[in-house]
Amino acid sequence: EVQLVESGGGLVQAGGSLRLSCAASGFTFDDYAVGWFRQVPGKEREGVSCISSADGSTYYSESAKGRFTISRDNAKNTVYLQMNSLKPEDTAIYYCNAKLQFGAGGDYWGQGIQVTVSS
Repeated sequence: EVQLVESGGGLVQAGGSLRLSCAASGFTFDDYAVGWFRQVPGKEREGVSCISSADGSTYYSESAKGRFTISRDNAKNTVYLQMNSLKPEDTAIYYCNAKLQFGAGGDYWGQGIQVTVSS
């Protein structure tokens, strides 16, 4: 059974930090690019960051650059999102997505985890 399980969310004050984890199982994790997305009620889901399977290259949205760091540990089938200098506008449900890097098929989502940043 394919699973992506997010953890590490919660409530933090502005300026604080959280580290989200996305633990994967049920598929060949090494072959998948993994991304973090977030969504606020009433708004579209937006991409925050992603990391490739092939060479570990990374992408960050403008709002995440300089504050968030994505990393992966293939031995643990886990991707992390270190979020520093959090702002109230970072409040959202954060979702992990794994997508087959090459070829068709393999597009999986986690259930989402709440991140709330108080001012």
